[in-house]
Amino acid sequence: MRVVIAEDAVLLRAGVTRLLADEGIETVAAVDNGDDLLGAVTEHRPNLAIVDVRMPPTFTDEGLRAALAARKAVPGLPVLVLSQYVEESYAVELLSGGAGGVGYLLKERVADVAEFLDAVRRVAGGGTAIDPDVIAQLMARGRKNPLDALTARESEVLGLMAQGLSNTAIANSLVVSHGAVEKHIGNIFSKLGLEASAEEHRRVRAVLTYLGR
Repeated sequence: MRVVIAEDAVLLRAGVTRLLADEGIETVAAVDNGDDLLGAVTEHRPNLAIVDVRMPPTFTDEGLRAALAARKAVPGLPVLVLSQYVEESYAVELLSGGAGGVGYLLKERVADVAEFLDAVRRVAGGGTAIDPDVIAQLMARGRKNPLDALTARESEVLGLMAQGLSNTAIANSLVVSHGAVEKHIGNIFSKLGLEASAEEHRRVRAVLTYLGR
């Protein structure tokens, strides 16, 4: 796997690079601003871009805007955003952009090495990895909800899917059988009008519908 990192904090940038290297993941470029991120992904065509939200010159939302530009320049580029907070407007645009390979983690999650590396691999593989706190804030925006047809349990299952949990992990979290989880997910696909296709593709589409509501 080849990764581009965009992070202005030198220690965090070096730490993530070393952490990935220990797992055999190559960092082909490590930059500290949005313009260099765009140049790096165009040049290297990596399997994943790991992007901080706040970067020079204003340290507000340059990273997210650069991530959106990078996905336009390299369609399908998987992007994992790291942030100390949730920048709602651009986060919604990134997460509901109609394609998989997106993640949004709060930086405190990087301290859990196994969780962070799992998110890296999942997003690079076209899946999603969304921090529960990010989901909570986006869902609290009060926008029109197109998922009213789902039951409370189905919504709960979809929320856990958005975090990137497998069916087995969802079953363990809810203390229900694996079969019950599969039934709920089947109902979710049906109610959202997601026609039969590759299971992972429908899963990503369901999560993006949930995040984009």
